[in-house]
Amino acid sequence: MFLKKTAALLAAILLAATVLAPCTLWAAADDVTTLYVYNWGEYISDGSEDSLDVNAAFEEYCELALGKQVKVNYSTYASNEDLYAKLSSNTVSYDVVIPSDYMIARLAAENLIQKFDPNELSNYQYIDDAFKGLYYDPNDEYSVPYTYGTVGIIYNTKYVAAEDVGSWGLMWNEKYAGNILQFNNPRDAFGTAQFYQKTSVNSEKEEEWRSALDLLKKQKSVVQGYVMDEVFNKMKGNSAYVAPYYAGDFFTMYEDNEDLAFFYPQEGTNVFVDAMCIPANSQNPELAKEYINFMLSKDTAIANAEYICYASPNKLVVEDPDYIEAMKEIHPDAISILYDYDISSMEYFHDLPDATRNLMNDLWEQLKIEGGAGSTIYYIAGAVVVALVALFVGLAISKRKKKLY
Repeated sequence: MFLKKTAALLAAILLAATVLAPCTLWAAADDVTTLYVYNWGEYISDGSEDSLDVNAAFEEYCELALGKQVKVNYSTYASNEDLYAKLSSNTVSYDVVIPSDYMIARLAAENLIQKFDPNELSNYQYIDDAFKGLYYDPNDEYSVPYTYGTVGIIYNTKYVAAEDVGSWGLMWNEKYAGNILQFNNPRDAFGTAQFYQKTSVNSEKEEEWRSALDLLKKQKSVVQGYVMDEVFNKMKGNSAYVAPYYAGDFFTMYEDNEDLAFFYPQEGTNVFVDAMCIPANSQNPELAKEYINFMLSKDTAIANAEYICYASPNKLVVEDPDYIEAMKEIHPDAISILYDYDISSMEYFHDLPDATRNLMNDLWEQLKIEGGAGSTIYYIAGAVVVALVALFVGLAISKRKKKLY
């Protein structure tokens, strides 16, 4: 699953870096400059399982190619809202952050990220035009795409009949009562119902949100539980048969259970982009641009794409034969799942107005408080079980973020 021979790969990266004109150079100094990077957990190739340690490679690149002693201080967050809280508090300073599309729009509107010209970066030319000028950054002045992904339904072919596959309706199918999982976050969970009833996930109409709530209430009789990372163990261990989740994480589950399969519901689904930004209070914006440019270089971008297992907007990745073969080794349909779909049938989550966001959260609490699969007792019992499992045997860790809205 991961790149091998990292020493040779690192040498190739450094060789390429020395011949690529860096976006901006500065006078060399004897002291060490710290670059603060804030990213989702498990969202970069980090040297584990023979993968490339991207941050270490960047430090070496800075020393050999730029004559600059750099230390990457890398920390992680669990949600866009955690990132927002940190940046809006103005008590910490980061140099590179990687929020999702809707959060980029919010950060830009509140002047929490700074403008820069991506065309200054020598590797920006490799970003596919389909990922430029998108709604969250229409003038391409705040962000550079890092990765993108989609939501679909994972199901167990041993227990789910082929004729039941294809629609979000599978999530409401009584035939599989007690073996269906649902997202444990309001935006994604409501999204499943909104796509099923063919209303916009960005609707500001209260009646459409309440209609989606009614669907989720009806679903409770067949839902085993509301989960996030717990989905990995449940689907891999055959203790659940149906679950909505992010396409890239399907491959992690499939690796341990080849009876699992994946499809995009015919009614449509969510697509998202995560992009690299520079906070407004960055102390090292020029070095931040060097880091972003380095992340776009071929071998680095491929290493990250193979490690994360999410789609890359970088043409150097998508067009690379070795990357394609590596992904096919993970799953024979990996390239098709990641790249071959009609994006016009998919919808981005936008940053909701405060009134709509508050309505969504209130309705979500109503759903969880009522009896059934989502009862408070279920959550408490589930939390105890999860804690015990984590303590004694460890939980599977997602290579994709938890999209907690």
